[in-house]
Amino acid sequence: MNAKIALAAALAALALAGCAKKEEAVEATQEAAADAAAAATEAADAAGQAVDAAGDAAAAAGDAAAAAGDAAVDAAGAAVDAAAAPVDAAAAPVDPAAAPAPAAN
Repeated sequence: MNAKIALAAALAALALAGCAKKEEAVEATQEAAADAAAAATEAADAAGQAVDAAGDAAAAAGDAAAAAGDAAVDAAGAAVDAAAAPVDAAAAPVDPAAAPAPAAN
């Protein structure tokens, strides 16, 4: 009878040890899942920051393009004005009083 009790106690001890190992595995799995979730959150935050930076860069590029377009329009206007100045001067009416007197023969 003592042998049966000892055998039952040994089986119970083995069963408890197996449960303890399973609990350790479950705890380790839960910790690994929590670590993976934290890493995923950090990666998502970094991706969000990258998206924000890309948006800022795109906005800055748009502003630079608009400024370049404005500068090109201003330069073209100045070139037109500069080209028109000689034409305007040539088309101006001549003042007869300002014309030189004809040479005497």
